[in-house]
Amino acid sequence: MKNILVVVDMQKDFIDGALGTTEAQAIVPAAAEKIRNFDGEIFVTLDTHFSDYLTTAEGKKLPVPHCIKGTDGHALDAQIKNALAGKTYTVTEKMTFGSVRLPELIEESGTPAGITLIGLCTDICVISNALILKAYFPEIEISVDSACCAGVTPELHEAALSAMRSCQINIL
Repeated sequence: MKNILVVVDMQKDFIDGALGTTEAQAIVPAAAEKIRNFDGEIFVTLDTHFSDYLTTAEGKKLPVPHCIKGTDGHALDAQIKNALAGKTYTVTEKMTFGSVRLPELIEESGTPAGITLIGLCTDICVISNALILKAYFPEIEISVDSACCAGVTPELHEAALSAMRSCQINIL
């Protein structure tokens, strides 16, 4: 059984692009260090939208085009990409907050010993993926490293951490 690290949406648009924040920029060094030092299997999610984003249900509620496939904003942050260099990892694109494919990809590699999530945004995509993983793997320890996550706002980050604690997800 392997330890799993899930790197959620550490893309340019969420760090210093269309939806970037100073909090997101601040966690990049810690996230990169976590990746470099991680001994286990790594999965990377990419928020992925297309040119019709503004006509989608999400685009109508968040009318800020971001992570459009093929644009610079869709790419991983350079520090994160460098941390992943030389490591084996699996990338999965997701068209919405949580990836229903992610647990299947993890399961295909064998039963995980534990799963840790890092990334952006704590209150949207991190919590969505953590809850999907907890539902899929109810007996596996699911953890979120709060020092390697940032929310849309600091208040929403803390609210998401609290909600995940209530769902028996470990907050590191």
